[in-house]
Amino acid sequence: MELVDRRTAIVRAAFNQVATVGLGGLRLRRIAEDVGIDHSTLHHHFPGKKDIIAAVAEYAIGQFGSRLPEGPDPAESLRAYLRYVRKLLTESPEVFVVTVELDLHARRDPEIRTVMEHHEANWRQSLGELFTGDDAQDVWPPRIEAQAAVELVIAVVKGVQLTPDVAGTVFAQLDAALTK
Repeated sequence: MELVDRRTAIVRAAFNQVATVGLGGLRLRRIAEDVGIDHSTLHHHFPGKKDIIAAVAEYAIGQFGSRLPEGPDPAESLRAYLRYVRKLLTESPEVFVVTVELDLHARRDPEIRTVMEHHEANWRQSLGELFTGDDAQDVWPPRIEAQAAVELVIAVVKGVQLTPDVAGTVFAQLDAALTK
């Protein structure tokens, strides 16, 4: 197995383990076992557990895609994004289980916090463009303050990670609250 493939296999095995047993249950020996390598070989690819967790964070974040979907206007782009999140909640709930674990872990671990803050900065920037771009004035009501709207979308998406069964209703209410 090539170096990149093995590294990817390690990250996926760790991701699956976090999704199943949480960060507290993450075991390096089990990851090595799942990948079919010796425990010492694992350290050839990742110096330590925190390095694997950081790679899992990047992998989990990557499941969300790097760009918001494009639509004919910013409101439709936001709707398309929320539809994508609902689909991901249904088809890949483990992504949300892992990101919740990482968000909680980031509060105590500066390395993971750095990875998650970088992701959130990109997320805020992408969402911010929807609320401040050239088309924004024609779509959003004047009462909408762009930065607060960005934070509201992020808070709602993070909230439905914990209660995915209400995502449709909550996203519809978010849409109604933000659009004209």
